[in-house]
Amino acid sequence: MMKEYWNDNDFNRNMRRKKLKRHTSRGFTLGLCCCLTAMILAFGLTVNHIPPAVDKQPDAHLSKNTVANTDFDTGLTTDTQSIADETTWCLILVNKWNPIPEDYEADFTELANGQLVDTRIYPALQEMLDAARSDYVYPVVVSGYRTTEKQQSLMSEKIADYKSEGYSDTAAVSKAETWVAVPGTSEHQLGIAVDINADGIRSTGKEVYKWLDLNSYKFGFIRRYPAGKTEITGVIDEPWHYRYVGIDAATEIYNQGICLEEYLNKIN
Repeated sequence: MMKEYWNDNDFNRNMRRKKLKRHTSRGFTLGLCCCLTAMILAFGLTVNHIPPAVDKQPDAHLSKNTVANTDFDTGLTTDTQSIADETTWCLILVNKWNPIPEDYEADFTELANGQLVDTRIYPALQEMLDAARSDYVYPVVVSGYRTTEKQQSLMSEKIADYKSEGYSDTAAVSKAETWVAVPGTSEHQLGIAVDINADGIRSTGKEVYKWLDLNSYKFGFIRRYPAGKTEITGVIDEPWHYRYVGIDAATEIYNQGICLEEYLNKIN
């Protein structure tokens, strides 16, 4: 009986083990199927929802600079924005009838001789002066940016000169204004106009003025007050006064023989 008891127990234990193995096998199989199903679904979702790598890259025909430099505030690319910016500063009209805007601002670069010019025109100005020297013409910037105080001082001196010649106060002021701009109406206060003369040693004024008259437009500068335009510009002929307007505008002004006022009147 004892032996049979243990046999029965052995039998029962064996049966329990077999059941456990079967249950375990079924559980393992079921778990494996669930895992495989989950992996397939996950893979399907991944394939359907992650865009191909090529979509993350800029179009091949677009340069990195074009993409990176897009102005997201205005929707304009850097090149387009530069053109828009250029028309707001280098084509600004300042004369006796159009004073400098109150909100006008500029940064300045100092030349070797201490004169200041708007930083934006410095590269073009330097290139023009270097080109002249390569043609054995030696120009010097004798006047760049002027403060209001400096402009007023020049005006007062000119008025005094005419008074000393016998002109009345009113006549002296009127004459002076054809030579010196009233403070607040001078292009020199913008920093984008310069008076250029000869060094007086290797070149004469006549040589410098001739070279500038023929070549300045190539660098974006114009002879601001040409002969025969005084009624339009309000200033007498000044072959030494050059103003930056950009190459496109300068070229058209030069080719048509017009002044800045006439050019702006045409494009507006």
